[in-house]
Amino acid sequence: MMLRFCLREVNMSRIFKPISLRTSTNVSTAFRGFLHRSSTIANVSNIPSSTSPVCSYNEWDHLEEVIVGRAEGATVPPLTVGIKGSTVEENWNFFSKYGGRNFPLDHVNKARAELDEFCSVLRREGVTVRRPDIVDFSVKYTTPDFTSTGQVAMPRDLLIVIGDEIIESPMGWRSRFFEYRAYRSLLKEYFNGGAKWTAAPKPQMSDELYDEEYMKYSVEERQKLATQGRFVTTEFEPCFDAADFMRAGKDIFVQRSQVTNNMGIEWMRRHLGDKYNIHVLSFGDPNAMHIDGTFNIIGPGLVLANPIRPCNQIEMFKKAGWKIVHPPKPMIPDDHPLWFTSKWLSTMNVLMLDPTRVVVDKNEKSTIEMFEKLGIKTIPVSIRFANSLGGGFHCWTCDIRRRGKLESYL
Repeated sequence: MMLRFCLREVNMSRIFKPISLRTSTNVSTAFRGFLHRSSTIANVSNIPSSTSPVCSYNEWDHLEEVIVGRAEGATVPPLTVGIKGSTVEENWNFFSKYGGRNFPLDHVNKARAELDEFCSVLRREGVTVRRPDIVDFSVKYTTPDFTSTGQVAMPRDLLIVIGDEIIESPMGWRSRFFEYRAYRSLLKEYFNGGAKWTAAPKPQMSDELYDEEYMKYSVEERQKLATQGRFVTTEFEPCFDAADFMRAGKDIFVQRSQVTNNMGIEWMRRHLGDKYNIHVLSFGDPNAMHIDGTFNIIGPGLVLANPIRPCNQIEMFKKAGWKIVHPPKPMIPDDHPLWFTSKWLSTMNVLMLDPTRVVVDKNEKSTIEMFEKLGIKTIPVSIRFANSLGGGFHCWTCDIRRRGKLESYL
């Protein structure tokens, strides 16, 4: 199928600018045993290795290679019903007033410095770090169905690695329609190296994909609608953000959200086939968007669960013997701008380098203490200004290769 679109206002040479690159005090006995085995085998070469440069089955195996996004060119998305569905009303005026313009330069520079330091820390921990190309997301583009500007290069939202395959998601916001362009240099390199590369069907993102009546409901009413699986995106066509999926070997968990619909989930289910089990989870969240701020699996049978967004299927995990850990209240100050997310991003959205090491916000002292009680070494890094652009450590990365094999944990 060929997708035709009209770029009436775009000079592509301006958009695409390649650059040179280069809470419990005890864990279960079973989990402690896994930690011991993981630390023992971390430097052993007898683990099966894929010939593909891309290979990852979960969120916690030993991380070997990762893509870290970029703050350069970050642009405020225009206010649409899709944006309204995922953000709090107090921020809508900001999107309405500044949509299409770059975020404040001073803020972007601070976020850029944080991400650069994050990359340096990862390299010191032995991880290969790759970066997307720099894109000017403020350039306006027009398709037959809508006009918009771009947003930011945040890889977890767009890309998901399942086994030796890297999948581009179709996305749910118009401002992220062309975000894939920032990663094409890397994806072609991985493909030429032997990786499988799949792009999900590109949506039209016409008005039919969005329920214009949805935002007439109050927050309380939308919270009830969320429990019924109703969100601002309709079932007009498949759409999903990769960050609404959470991997645990043969079991993959996903939420129906403001950017991921049932058709998108079904597309992923059919695409992956019988090798994987897709489990749909739901939470008490009227602005549901991206599962890793609500339910973040950090080890085999170990999950960070947001205490204010309870999982309606939590008994499934308890029956399987999983340990549910609720992180402490975030310490991020009230006056720090968070245009897209809640404060819980700073405690929930961590990146596991292996089952014994985690990258965490250095300002979240209570969260650091929580991990230490779990027997997990913390690697503190500042990320607050990058948080403001919509992501934590997990959001700003896409793990390309983790050392491990496909297993079942349920």
